[in-house]
Amino acid sequence: MSHILQNVNGTTVSILPLGGIIQGIVTADRSGDFADIVLGFDTEAEYESRGHPYFGALIGRYGNRIAGGRFAIDGIEYVLGCNAGPNHLHGGFRGFDKVRWRAKLQGQSLRLAYVSADGEEGYPGELTVTVDYALDDTDALRIDYRATTTRSTPVNLTSHPYFNLAGHDAGAVYGHRLEIFADSYTPVDEELIPLGNVEGVQGTPLDFRTPMTIGERIIDDHPQLLRAGGYDHNWVLDRPAGEPRLAARVTEPVSGRVMEVLTTEPGLQFYSGNSLDGMRGKGGAAYGPRSGFCLETQHFPDSPNQPAFPATILEPGDLYASTTIYRFSTIAAGS
Repeated sequence: MSHILQNVNGTTVSILPLGGIIQGIVTADRSGDFADIVLGFDTEAEYESRGHPYFGALIGRYGNRIAGGRFAIDGIEYVLGCNAGPNHLHGGFRGFDKVRWRAKLQGQSLRLAYVSADGEEGYPGELTVTVDYALDDTDALRIDYRATTTRSTPVNLTSHPYFNLAGHDAGAVYGHRLEIFADSYTPVDEELIPLGNVEGVQGTPLDFRTPMTIGERIIDDHPQLLRAGGYDHNWVLDRPAGEPRLAARVTEPVSGRVMEVLTTEPGLQFYSGNSLDGMRGKGGAAYGPRSGFCLETQHFPDSPNQPAFPATILEPGDLYASTTIYRFSTIAAGS
């Protein structure tokens, strides 16, 4: 059964204890008409029984890829499950997207809690995690992640909703206008593992510092787009740590809906839904290629094996703390 957060504007967020899944976000367009803007299924049973590409789920222990499913801490190598070809993806075969979280609803906020056992999916240490969802009356959905560990372990938590601001069943998102407030990104190899360096976006189809539609350059022959089959890259948010800062803004011009993403994280993965294959979702809607997009706040992929990247190892006695905000609004016609 989903837990419902609702504010005075009529905006609602539905969250499942299974996987901490954001099952739906219903917001108004510029005319005051409401629509669900998150791809997914009608029932919890469908999430549990059908394979799906992490629709709306909490991701952990480690969001994104770890090369070869291996990393070392203090000279000790740890081996993880390789569930994405030769690599480890989004926490493994039974990551946080598949576990059942303890849930406590309090007004317009929901706390989820989970204890990941030492050795779960190959990760060292018992990890105690809480995730707080809070919907305020400005139509901002805040997600606060907290974790502690008994042994040194990599941690990189995120959320994986697929958005379509025209409505979850509205088809391809090519016309959405995207801004990403980043000057650089981490290029990847053929397995989508970072090469270990940072490159500028200037002069490439990965430059969203000026608003561009998602479809405007997605079939460009740039080697990075060819490798990923579209966009599936980590942008480097080169801003001071601390309070959540603006990382991205998306505008859907027909409905007038706007979504801003704020985060304390150093990276943002923009995924353009390249691998969506037409599976049937809510109300029988067919989710074809690029019918939804993801903006996953994160530390960088493969950081445990990339010493030049921001560190992701959580030590005993330290607190992992991360915040992401999805803020919704509308613009007038012609804006």
